[in-house]
Amino acid sequence: MRNTRKSIFKVVFFVGVATLTFSFVPSFEEQHSVSDIHNTCIDDSLYYPKIDSGEYVIHHQYYDLVYDEKHEQAKWVFYKLYPSYLNGPYKRRNDFRADPKVISKSANHSDYRGSGYDRGHLMPAADMTWSEVALSESFYYSNMSPQHPSFNRGVWKRLESKVRSWCMESDSLFVITGPVVNTIFDVIGQNRVAVPGAYFKVIMRFKQNKQEGIAFLLPNTSSKESLESYVYCIDSLEQLVGIDFFHHQNEESHRRLESSCSKVMWDW
Repeated sequence: MRNTRKSIFKVVFFVGVATLTFSFVPSFEEQHSVSDIHNTCIDDSLYYPKIDSGEYVIHHQYYDLVYDEKHEQAKWVFYKLYPSYLNGPYKRRNDFRADPKVISKSANHSDYRGSGYDRGHLMPAADMTWSEVALSESFYYSNMSPQHPSFNRGVWKRLESKVRSWCMESDSLFVITGPVVNTIFDVIGQNRVAVPGAYFKVIMRFKQNKQEGIAFLLPNTSSKESLESYVYCIDSLEQLVGIDFFHHQNEESHRRLESSCSKVMWDW
């Protein structure tokens, strides 16, 4: 039976100041925002997956998501990476906390405590060290999913590191990542947070006026296999997870991005 308090919040939800600061010396984040002003000129929603009926997008300052109430985690998370985001000055503080923007209430500490699963980041904290706000936001429980420790600290970490290395060679990367809940290993906590059988990561790379796409599907278990062995065609992944990626792209770009499974264009 679902948590009564959460159910009440959910029913109420469906029935139913920006602060200006001044500084004589620009902070690291302010300097960054000036140098990467182009990122404010892109409508992020053009790169979202298709939003299904009854879903709504939760906007944080540096990433967006659709929350899956049934499984108590994000259905998907969307974020952008620029080379200047990487190797920033801020250190992680592990300030895990419930996401205040999930009105039906997100998972929390008690769900993961003693479960044997890691609080696995969907958007990696290591991608957000350029901004104190972005790094802190990455620790919302809406950005967490129960991952087997050997997966989170192994092949998933390897993939996150590889994505950052690709970013350094690109103009930018747009990333969509999330759990595959078609098969569920287990549920944990009072809120019955689903333990996914696998995870996906879809990447669009912008480099010298070209767009390239690649996708991964990784089982939530220990693995020593090469990352290349987990490459998927985006259109095949769509059929498996039931999510329509990059559907706002024009027909030619959409077809080219989603049908390509080429590994040749990516440095391994």
